[in-house]
Amino acid sequence: MSADNNNPKNDSPLDLDRRKFLNTAAVAGVAGTLLTVGGLAGCKKEGTSTTGGVAASATAGSSHEVAPGELDSYYGFWSGGHMGDVRVLGLPSGREIHRIPVFNPDALVGWGITNESKAIMGTNSDGSLKYHVADTHHVHGSYKDGTYDGKYAWVNDKINCRIARMRLDVMDCDKITEIPNIQGFHGIFPDKRDPVDQAINYTTRVFCGSEFHAPLPNDGHDMDDLTKYRALFTCVDAETMDVRWQVLIDGNCDLVATSYDGKLAATNQYNTEGGVKYVDMMNAEKDACLFFNIARIEQAVKDGKFKTYGKSKVPVVDGTLESNKDPKTALVASVPVPKNPHGVNASPEGKYFICAGKLSPTGTIIDLSLVLKWFDGELKSIDEAIVAEVELGLGPLHTAFDGRGNAFTTLFLDSQVVKWNLENAIKFYKGDKNAKYVVDRIDVQYQPGHLNASMSETKDADGKWLAVGCKFSKDRFLPAGPLHPENEQLIDISGEKMVMVSEHPVRPEPHDFIIVKRDIIKPRQVYNLDEFPNAVKDPAECGVFRQGNKVTVKITSMAPAFYLSDFKVKVGDEVTIILTNLDKVEDLTHGFAIEKYNINFIVNPQETKSVTFKADKPGMYWCYCSHFCHALHLEMRSRMLVEA
Repeated sequence: MSADNNNPKNDSPLDLDRRKFLNTAAVAGVAGTLLTVGGLAGCKKEGTSTTGGVAASATAGSSHEVAPGELDSYYGFWSGGHMGDVRVLGLPSGREIHRIPVFNPDALVGWGITNESKAIMGTNSDGSLKYHVADTHHVHGSYKDGTYDGKYAWVNDKINCRIARMRLDVMDCDKITEIPNIQGFHGIFPDKRDPVDQAINYTTRVFCGSEFHAPLPNDGHDMDDLTKYRALFTCVDAETMDVRWQVLIDGNCDLVATSYDGKLAATNQYNTEGGVKYVDMMNAEKDACLFFNIARIEQAVKDGKFKTYGKSKVPVVDGTLESNKDPKTALVASVPVPKNPHGVNASPEGKYFICAGKLSPTGTIIDLSLVLKWFDGELKSIDEAIVAEVELGLGPLHTAFDGRGNAFTTLFLDSQVVKWNLENAIKFYKGDKNAKYVVDRIDVQYQPGHLNASMSETKDADGKWLAVGCKFSKDRFLPAGPLHPENEQLIDISGEKMVMVSEHPVRPEPHDFIIVKRDIIKPRQVYNLDEFPNAVKDPAECGVFRQGNKVTVKITSMAPAFYLSDFKVKVGDEVTIILTNLDKVEDLTHGFAIEKYNINFIVNPQETKSVTFKADKPGMYWCYCSHFCHALHLEMRSRMLVEA
């Protein structure tokens, strides 16, 4: 059966001329096609219509236009890619309203300059930042009873194997943890609930995959012995952000999903061959979706059935297939899926995980209740947990859901999103060839990767909006040099047909994102001064306090003045400036910049920050408010007098 023949339209199969460049049946050729995919983007016969461009939404069920002065209905939290931050968008307008600096220094807010941010980011013994680059991919929010609770969001850093947590009440990063003994930290997903104590129905853990395998321990030995190369699946405590345990596995991790009952986590796996060159990572026709029995793993840790590697004290249990053949004691279950899958996603009703093939034109539906039955020894084979495997198109990657039984999967090579019905796909797989599971297709520009729908992987998926990130933009925007923007497009999915309503150029390279209802997120407008132990609560507390050559300068800001209006230090002093913004009016942010000293940061209303530096240049240096605040903003200054 070809995906072309399951088209719900009455016209020619698929009616997509760009697919003539590729034969759906030639699955083995897809890998080679990936090497030249840039040349295929957007190819179509002259005059052929496409819905991928921004069209009038006459058939759309919702308006994407948000008038001036009106508020968006959703928050979107987007990874910032190489910028190492998280973008906050309003949807459906697509307006960027904030950026949360996380892994990389940020000159606007002073992230990586202030002492508080350095303590979170991590420093070397000399106080310099441990890392200056990052590669964020996946953003996910915390849950309560299967839906977002607006408390936290997490994001990964693939390069340096760090996971960060952001408080959504203030939209700030508050903790960063580096995960030991892994490389290529990619997929993450939090608990949707914790089943151990039935009274606990919120996120307690975040699960993390390592995409690249490496020698264990990675100490310079055995680098040419591929049998020593392993990947680890990691569990991080959602509150403390400590690493709780790891699982030694065969193959590489990609993305991560969790079940709604808290019993299972999973990662789709490619390179089950264990290759280190790309040609060696595509030999197997089947890779895997690996399921983790969380309760059994945590019991094994309690029972002391673990090892440690290198300097890390984190317990590592054995999740290799050779050690987990007996379902009744197994910690893991490996479900075979084709080929080099890229994405595993949990459907909103909690029944299924969907794996997409990437190098196979297929999507695989796995029934979680059958996975649990395998762990209980009630299935002859784990293959029985597969309830459908159907063709979707070329290069399927990621899947989102509308809460009405439909899935939406990006087709990287077809430059499309396909809408398909899960229950009809199961019927078709079981032999009902009249079950039309493909509902609709829409062209996007071009090479779509991640997508997500409003409230998609929650029990409250509402099926209103679908955003899709396209890696190539080509002819969509004004040329701006060799580095092209990427293209993020918004699709109305409230009706039977998908309708493209807008597109936005974005600076490379964002990845995954979530779309959360506005009323779930409860941001504060002003900080609470009592949260800062070093806050200067009264201008009378300000002054210069010396202990040898260590000097603390306490300053307050209240528009339009700093107090102290000047302060003296000596050359060679280690100076710590503590600045508290005593203004209580929301949006009245002040900056603090010191001429010639490479210091600039902001303090929001009722916030305190500090910086430490060496006074190594004698003379007078202006300290000024670098964030417009008042009619007398230009006059808002202090003087730092450095005595020779």
